[in-house]
Amino acid sequence: MNIVLYQPEIPQNTGNIARTCAITQTTLHLIKPLGFSLDEKHLKRAGLDYWDLLDLHIYESFEDFTEKNKNIKLYLLTTKAEKFYDAIEFDKNAYFMFGKETAGLPSEIHKAYPETRFRIPMRNHERARSLNLSNAVNIVLFEALRQHNFPGLV
Repeated sequence: MNIVLYQPEIPQNTGNIARTCAITQTTLHLIKPLGFSLDEKHLKRAGLDYWDLLDLHIYESFEDFTEKNKNIKLYLLTTKAEKFYDAIEFDKNAYFMFGKETAGLPSEIHKAYPETRFRIPMRNHERARSLNLSNAVNIVLFEALRQHNFPGLV
């Protein structure tokens, strides 16, 4: 499995996601620009001593990401989708893309992948915009891992 963070802004979220990726043998892909330095203390602290277990790839842009990852099954998590995450049979080598915390994914990415957009159900309220990024990643990743009987995990 693969988690793709498009221009993440909050180091603690990325650190928590890195920790989840490390313990689930999931590859983490970060698309620049990042809202922090990768050696920032909050990022390292959130990931604790898991950084050496992490398969991390960093890209200069979305174009760089797509150029280096051809023929992949890319799923977009977005509050703008109609389908819920639990209604999708995820590919064994899925790439789950999450947008930046303050703005999500740009419309051109949404337009390029209209069939693989999904969302997590939540309350419909103007002040309840979305879940925390690291929580959303965990919900989706563990559903995908469950669908494949938690490969390599005990």
